[in-house]
Amino acid sequence: MSAQRREEYALRIDPVACDAFGFCAEMFPERITLDEWGYPMVDPEPVSGQLVALARKAVSECPRRAIVLERKPRPV
Repeated sequence: MSAQRREEYALRIDPVACDAFGFCAEMFPERITLDEWGYPMVDPEPVSGQLVALARKAVSECPRRAIVLERKPRPV
């Protein structure tokens, strides 16, 4: 009766910690692009489904640990 609830996540970049290596955009081009200076720009769409694994990989590959994957609260 109740629909299957999917977890949704949001990506956040710490601009102070980021040194514009660009690994995140290489690992997760579905949601991260680079600006003209090489700094990441995150698509605000929630990350869910199979994309969560790719987002986690991008988070783990960041040498400055400047990417955070946060669980979004689900509306009731």
